[in-house]
Amino acid sequence: MRLTSFLFTAALALAASGGSSAWGQSYPRKPVSVISAFPPGHLDMIVRTVDGPFQASFKQPLVVENRTGAGGNIAAEAVTRSAPDGQTLLITVDTVVTVNPRLYPNLKFKADVDLVPVIYLTNSAQTLVCHPSVPVKSVSDLVAYAKSHDMSYASGGQGVPGHLAAEMFLAATGVRMTHVPYRGPTLALQDMMGGNVQCGFLSTAVVMPHVKSGKLIGLAVTSARRSPIAPELPTMSEAGIAGFEASFGDLLLAPKGTPPAVVASLNEAFGAVLAQPDARNKLLALGLEFVPNTPEQAAARMRRESDKWALVMDRLALRVD
Repeated sequence: MRLTSFLFTAALALAASGGSSAWGQSYPRKPVSVISAFPPGHLDMIVRTVDGPFQASFKQPLVVENRTGAGGNIAAEAVTRSAPDGQTLLITVDTVVTVNPRLYPNLKFKADVDLVPVIYLTNSAQTLVCHPSVPVKSVSDLVAYAKSHDMSYASGGQGVPGHLAAEMFLAATGVRMTHVPYRGPTLALQDMMGGNVQCGFLSTAVVMPHVKSGKLIGLAVTSARRSPIAPELPTMSEAGIAGFEASFGDLLLAPKGTPPAVVASLNEAFGAVLAQPDARNKLLALGLEFVPNTPEQAAARMRRESDKWALVMDRLALRVD
């Protein structure tokens, strides 16, 4: 434990010195604003987890501000218009930069150009769930039922992971469902549990307590392998949708033009905390996994994800005016 603590402290000290070497003690010169693109949830938890060690090393806190709506575009635009000095960051699901620029062709900014990735924070997946009033117990049951009944599915908004996973499912099975987008996954979950919308793809960590309590029926997860917090649920591929895989990442970004030394310091600071056993276990309990990565590796992954989803969106003709 002493060795782990020493390495942890040394990593944060290195991150802090990286910022100091370029500007003396100028960064950060005030609290760092971390704008979240979604309602309070695991993204806020990640920032809170990092905040204490960050303050100890950088002498300034991380302050979360939730700006929700438009599939994350409202928060993203606010950060693109902020000064590129590392004082304002964006924390979001990566679809804001890998999907939205193509899904929303009329935006006045380009998130994938105007923002630079700092670090991929976690990897996550969605779970296909339905209200208990829907008489299904498996994905194949749902496909058969949907072919003879009018159905709807909820998501946390246009272009978010649940929307993309659902459209991939519909395209793969040939069934039709009406999309009911909400301003964030919490509202989508509430309406689904109330029976106002029948099914949906939502975060595994968010829906599993309700699946276990019987308030929702869990059918399958969208990841390539089974979830550690829902091992009883098959993957979509195991459930009969061959080759189906839709995984996503949570990403920390900064405005384009932010000095590379600041980006590197932030990467090291966040990575040092999230790699700690306590933090890793806390994330895994939510079905989230942190894999250490550099800003360059994060950028490369972001490009790969953008290319992957571009093919899906073109195939499905997904666009929002």
